Amino acid sequence: MHSLPITGYLRLSQIVGDHKANPPIPPLIPVSKSTWWEGVRTGRYPKAIKLGPRITAWRVEDIQKLIIDGKFDGNVA
Repeated sequence: MHSLPITGYLRLSQIVGDHKANPPIPPLIPVSKSTWWEGVRTGRYPKAIKLGPRITAWRVEDIQKLIIDGKFDGNVA
């Protein structure tokens, strides 16, 4: 399991991973970016927070709760 800070923010690539990064970032939640955004839209995944005009992030606490509750499968319907 990944070690997450108690508080703070995570960017999308830190949540769903980025295999193209150097070094690759493993996913905390193994879903695609489009599945993640659809889940945010439908309320299945936590609401994003805008930290700036081009910076979107999620609260670490919300992601930890999602992982603990196990509500992160790829089915957004």
